[in-house]
Amino acid sequence: MNWNDIVFAYPEAFFLLLLLPVYWIFSYFLNKNKYTAIKLPLIEPNEKIPVSIKARLTLLPLILKSLSLIFLIVALSRPQIFATGENVYTEGIDIVLNLDISGSMLAEDFSPNRLVAAKKITDEFIQGRVNDRIGLVVFSRDAFTQCPLTIDYTVLRTLLSEVKQGMIEDGTAIGNAIANGVNRLKDSESKSKVMILLTDGVNNSGEVDPMTAAEIAAAFGIRVYTIGVGTQGTAPYPFQTPFGIKYQNVPVEIDEKALTDISNLTGGKYFRATNNKKLEEIFKEIDSLEKSKVEVTSYKSKTEKFSIFLIPAVILLLIEFLLSKTVLRRIP
Repeated sequence: MNWNDIVFAYPEAFFLLLLLPVYWIFSYFLNKNKYTAIKLPLIEPNEKIPVSIKARLTLLPLILKSLSLIFLIVALSRPQIFATGENVYTEGIDIVLNLDISGSMLAEDFSPNRLVAAKKITDEFIQGRVNDRIGLVVFSRDAFTQCPLTIDYTVLRTLLSEVKQGMIEDGTAIGNAIANGVNRLKDSESKSKVMILLTDGVNNSGEVDPMTAAEIAAAFGIRVYTIGVGTQGTAPYPFQTPFGIKYQNVPVEIDEKALTDISNLTGGKYFRATNNKKLEEIFKEIDSLEKSKVEVTSYKSKTEKFSIFLIPAVILLLIEFLLSKTVLRRIP
C-alpha cells in the first residue's frame, strides 16, 4: 500500500488529537490523588534503593492508551484508497480466409513456392489476431470449409498446416470460394465481417460466377479483400518427368480486373503480391485495417482502510487492560 495514495473522508476528526494533552494532564492528577504515599524510615540512608521494573513501567498504560486513542482517531477519519482505471470492451471481427490450393500455387516465384509462402504468412496473421473468430476455406476446382469460424487458434493453425495441393481436383473456382465464405459469415452477428481471398489464377471452374458471389457478399455486409499472388511475366513451375523434376517457366495469369471489381463491390481492396515480402506487407496492411473497435469506460473504485488502524487500537487497549490488571496492578 502506498501511503501517499491515502485520502481521509473525515479529516476534521484529527482535531480530536488536540484533546490528548488534556487527557494526559487529567490522568496525571487523577493518579496523584488516587494513591497515598507511605513514608518509611530508611535503615541505611546512604544506600540507594534499586528501582523495580514495575516502577519503571508506571507510564506504560498511559502510553498504550494514548497510542490506542491515536489509532482510533485515524480510523474515525476513514482513510481510503481510490483506484482508477479503464474497462476495455472489445468486439471481435469474423474473418474467413479463402486459400487457393490449385496446382499453379506450386510455382516457385515465391520461396519455397506460392502455397507454402501463403500458408506461412497466413499463420502469422492468425497469431496476431485477438478476440476474432477466424475460419478457413480452401478451393481449387471446388471449395470446402477446412475450419469453421473459431477462436481456437491452435486448432485453426493445425488445420492450416495440413492444407496441401491435391486435396481437391485441380482448377480455380473463385465464385464457389466466395459463396462458401458467405455461407460461413452470413449468420454472423458480428458488426464486422471480412473475407480474405488469395489466388494466383483466373476463375475457370465452379457453378457460381465470381461477381454474383460478390454481390451476395455485399448484400450480407461482407468486405472481401482479394490478393493476386504471382510475379510479373513468367514463373518457374516444377514438372514431374521420368527423369525427375524439371522446371519450366509458365505465364503468370491473374484476373486482376475481376479481383479488383470484387473488392470494390464489397468495400474491400485488391492487392498484388509479387514476392514473399510483398505478401507479408499486404497481410500486415489488412491486419491494421481490420482491428476490433474498442470501447473504453473509465472507473474509480474506493477501498476502505480504517481497519488497519482500528485493529491495532483494539489490540493496544487489550494489552493495557491486561497489564493493568496483572503485572502493573497497583495496590493501595
